Amino acid sequence: MASLKLNGVNKVYPSGTLALYDINLETSDREFLVVVGAEESGKSTFLRVIAGLEDVTDGQIFIDGKDVTECAPKDRDIAMVFKNDTLYPSLNVYDNMAFGLRMRKASSTLIDQRVKSAANILGLADILYRKPKTLTGAQRQRVAIGRAMVREPKLYLLDEPLSGLDDNLKGELLNVIINLQARMEGTFVYATKNLNEAMTIGTRIVVMKGGTVQQIDTPANLYDYPANAYVAFLIGSPTINFVNNAKIVKTDGDVFAEKGEFRLKLTQNIIDRFEDIEAYVNTEKTVILGIRPEDVQTEKGSGAKISKTESDGETNFAECAYCGQTLVAVTDKDAQSGSETGLKIDVSHTYLFDGETRLNLLKRDAGYEKTDYADADRIPLPFTEEEELLKKFKADKRTKKKK
Repeated sequence: MASLKLNGVNKVYPSGTLALYDINLETSDREFLVVVGAEESGKSTFLRVIAGLEDVTDGQIFIDGKDVTECAPKDRDIAMVFKNDTLYPSLNVYDNMAFGLRMRKASSTLIDQRVKSAANILGLADILYRKPKTLTGAQRQRVAIGRAMVREPKLYLLDEPLSGLDDNLKGELLNVIINLQARMEGTFVYATKNLNEAMTIGTRIVVMKGGTVQQIDTPANLYDYPANAYVAFLIGSPTINFVNNAKIVKTDGDVFAEKGEFRLKLTQNIIDRFEDIEAYVNTEKTVILGIRPEDVQTEKGSGAKISKTESDGETNFAECAYCGQTLVAVTDKDAQSGSETGLKIDVSHTYLFDGETRLNLLKRDAGYEKTDYADADRIPLPFTEEEELLKKFKADKRTKKKK
């Protein structure tokens, strides 16, 4: 078994900076959990407190049911791979990979068996006796992964291991990590700010922002059922179209989301999922309307004007000015900037978030694939409370500087 559990983990630095707030999650054996977030989201600190490289301020950490909160890193049976991991320059590849086992006084037979086995899996067999300075960046990172792998720990922690590599090498090494996880017995926790990496390899994804968990769920559930507007914004490329400060208006039995000239009639499936719709209909309460670019299609007609076009290599997109809003839509390869177009919007796939809390206003329906984890049911902090939390710790920081 190689399970991980965090109960109410907080991390506040002596300066007063909040790094992690109320982290609660549980993994299963051999799960591939990905932690995704922008810079300073807390994902690296998340891995470092699990590894024991940093102490938690509050909360508990369990590995295989054992409370390791106060345990030294060497007693947690984990291995960590950092971005741009440093190898010992005076040691060859074999000795770099064997270093941890030798420090633990493993037998030479066991060391040789594990190093050569890992080298074969990672494609390092032909360079075992070369020094790090002669290796490519991808090869050095493979050696760092091999050094972790030969220990056969219960828990593998990888902190942006592909950072600094070009796209081709990233793809190559990402496949190595995927195959490695399938072969090994341990649980993998992988931190990245690259959404494509996260969606490709994660059985579940932890979305973080400012040290707080926004949502923990499968890639498909994060895309279709985001807990708040931030998750909806982060998951998807190009990013979701937002119409901010819209209002819900009911006229002659039809329900619309309106903002100035923009008016979109809501379909029945959206209305049925809108849990507290009466609190919003014909009131001053605002919503954020979300429409993914793949649910907007240019078509023959007018009403919108294309301001620019771009392609991700597979799909062509057009940025369109439409009824006072800017919407990104799927288009054909012949679309031209400055041209008029019509827009066809699949309203049945729209999202609605509260204008103040930014929480999802639509309840989950039968399309939601329920997991066995309570983590998925956790509601993130409303945006207003999250902002107050950050202000509080910033205020504490200023106060401490004055003392």
